[in-house]
Amino acid sequence: MNLLTVRDLRVVIAGRHIVHGVDLDVPATGVTALLGRNGAGKTTTVRGILGLLPRTGSVLLGDEETVHLDTHRLVRRGIGYAPEDRGIFAGLTVAENLRLAERTPQPAYELVHELFPELERRAQQPAGTLSGGQQQMVAVARTLLNGNRLIIADEPTKGLSPKVVAEVAQALQRAAEAVPVLLVEQNLAVVRRLASHCVVIADGRTAHRGPARDLLRDGEAARRLLGVGRHEAATETTSTSPSTAAAAGREGES
Repeated sequence: MNLLTVRDLRVVIAGRHIVHGVDLDVPATGVTALLGRNGAGKTTTVRGILGLLPRTGSVLLGDEETVHLDTHRLVRRGIGYAPEDRGIFAGLTVAENLRLAERTPQPAYELVHELFPELERRAQQPAGTLSGGQQQMVAVARTLLNGNRLIIADEPTKGLSPKVVAEVAQALQRAAEAVPVLLVEQNLAVVRRLASHCVVIADGRTAHRGPARDLLRDGEAARRLLGVGRHEAATETTSTSPSTAAAAGREGES
């Protein structure tokens, strides 16, 4: 059963069709990776799903059609979003950033501090003085506070050191044990570790859907759809170690 079902999603910005016919499914468990070359339309797709951009088509959350709902109503229905730019308030402390994300009487701070103990230690530190990795921890932590039904994480490892990539991947893995995750990601080591399903977007359309492992094992398909080398796509890994994360490489955002 799918928690999120998207059909024929279309997004037009300034008269230009950026997304024109995306279909994707997010099962009710695990991690689904949203993949594609730079500029394929991954972030635009996510922003369309969330209502941050005008969209048409069908976006079912469970059995409810949400394509006509405003973003704040979607959030109240249980979608947590960690954006590509992290979206933290630099002048506020870590604790204040998290407090602003609270929507429930009993936010899950125990879980957040278990996954990100550094945020508890830095609770009174201005978020703008954190490293990029620490700021990403704040962004992911906000999605975990409210018992969300779905987490959407857009490039959570972008620009991070291999050590922090591994820490963020571990946190997402733990979160996905309780909440399904739609993950936009370019680091194939992270995708290989976390994702059971994948959707590939090319030129604003769905080009591939299926098990993530099958795509990454098919060097020719990975090269054609993602623009990666055969060895990079096919290399097996059981964990995102610093060396593995570095070898996987990074690309810019879509």
